[in-house]
Amino acid sequence: MKIAVSGKGGVGKTTVAANLIYLFAENGYHVIAVDADPDASLGLTLGLDPQKLAALTPLAEMKEVIEQKSGGGGAFYNLNPDVEDVIDDYSLQKGKVKFLIMGGIKQGGSACYCRENAFLNAVLNSLLLDKKEVVVLDMSAGIEHLTRGTARGVDMILVVTEPTRASVKTAQVVKRLSSDLGIRQVKILGNKVRREEERKYLEDNFSPDEIIGYLPFEEKVWEYSMVDSPEGFEKENLIAGISDVYRQVVGGDRGGERAQ
Repeated sequence: MKIAVSGKGGVGKTTVAANLIYLFAENGYHVIAVDADPDASLGLTLGLDPQKLAALTPLAEMKEVIEQKSGGGGAFYNLNPDVEDVIDDYSLQKGKVKFLIMGGIKQGGSACYCRENAFLNAVLNSLLLDKKEVVVLDMSAGIEHLTRGTARGVDMILVVTEPTRASVKTAQVVKRLSSDLGIRQVKILGNKVRREEERKYLEDNFSPDEIIGYLPFEEKVWEYSMVDSPEGFEKENLIAGISDVYRQVVGGDRGGERAQ
């Protein structure tokens, strides 16, 4: 199962991604957790060691590795480098979870952006098309890391949205972009829903078959986000209702390596 979690900044997508990663691991799956958001806060939310996280270099910034894998520092480079060992060598592991930071996509006009983007694209291809493990991508507000090629490996885009106009607008853009890339399952997850009026607002903007569920606003999630060095993500950190969302997600599971 390969899932990309997206949504406007601040809607709680990183918390949702961390909850799903925890539940997959608790249910016996090996999981690769990928932080593809420039804010890079998924590792802390998962309760990984802050010092080890600080020492973990984003893949897009590994200049020596990128040059080695892409064929040196000349004008010509390999568009499809072998990156199998990169995923194992440059990730943090805790239990059944491996954690990677992608780093930002380079835009046109940036120095050597093509070489770095080709490297990231190869990593995503390996993760989404070759790996047996469950992969959960914590995306930025958009889906800039995904190309038409890598999107073939995504089973579901889970778009997290609050019941606000700006958040819903972002969700609609992500939904359209995902459909343009050919991702068949695009699901909307309402988060921080406090009143029936807010739930209705989401229902007015998305069809019933698009909405996978609603999660309440919870003070404990806000309190957990203020902890500088969490000892680990535990069952009590789970958002109420996330288990129901998890069951719906795995209902369409196309595979994922379970621990033996």
